[in-house]
Amino acid sequence: MSARAIAAALIALALPALAACGFTPLYAQPGVAANMRHIQVVAPQGREGFLIRQSLDDDFGYDKGDAPTYRLEMEITPSRQAHGVQANATAQRYELDLKVSYKLIEIASGKVAHTGIAISNISYDSADQPYAGIAARQDVQNRLASDAAQKIEIQVTAWLARQPAS
Repeated sequence: MSARAIAAALIALALPALAACGFTPLYAQPGVAANMRHIQVVAPQGREGFLIRQSLDDDFGYDKGDAPTYRLEMEITPSRQAHGVQANATAQRYELDLKVSYKLIEIASGKVAHTGIAISNISYDSADQPYAGIAARQDVQNRLASDAAQKIEIQVTAWLARQPAS
């Protein structure tokens, strides 16, 4: 028996087991994708807020033409720590942390439907040239915002999937 035939037989045996496990893709839950399109993201001023809102609007597929069902409000707390401080008091590495506390508010009732926190942290090497340092920090901010937005999307989508279909 060839390796190809053995692999085909194993796959054929595994398929019924996978079908019976009850796995359902998150976005296949009734109403999840439709509800995501109706989440209006309100972000605080600043670079991080703009980047997170932009990413969530894209991820949720926010439909600006329809009235939103939910409003997602965020509080962003960035912090920066120096690591590897040299004798001349300059750091060799920095760690940027971003804590995003959010609440999902049902617009019709004004009630908080869901709350959560997304925490992201990334470290980067400092640069001797000022422009290189600014570029490195902005790159880290972009990655932090993208990571935080992805964590928020997963949390909100999982919450929506657990809600009864309307």
